[in-house]
Amino acid sequence: MSIASLSRIAAVSSLSLLAACTRTPSTVNLDEERVSRCPLELARGQTVLINLRSNPTTGFRWQVQDAAPGVLRSLGPEVYSNPEDSGLVGSAGQSSWRFEAAQSGSGRLLLVYRRPWETGVAPAQTFDCQVTVE
Repeated sequence: MSIASLSRIAAVSSLSLLAACTRTPSTVNLDEERVSRCPLELARGQTVLINLRSNPTTGFRWQVQDAAPGVLRSLGPEVYSNPEDSGLVGSAGQSSWRFEAAQSGSGRLLLVYRRPWETGVAPAQTFDCQVTVE
């Protein structure tokens, strides 16, 4: 093998490694502490996983008010999980949603934490994130 062939192989290998280092993560995790990542810029095909503390035994539920229609696609309904080691009835858990960056554009991802039967009352908490898909 000639030196020219070896240097071409080395150059291609270096570029491949560099591209691997700059690859965007396939899933972006958001929660109350990481909401500072908003506004959020995503590539098509990336997944957004939202995890918010929740305690439905109090009557409060997270409700998706705006899910950036036409930009994000829901990958399923809300999933509620309670830590197995808590052992306490009525203890708080976590609500999770998954969305895929489906099409280029921008929109708003807005969730509110409220009791569904209390109309005209401001939400106890709000999760608000502007999303742009390239």
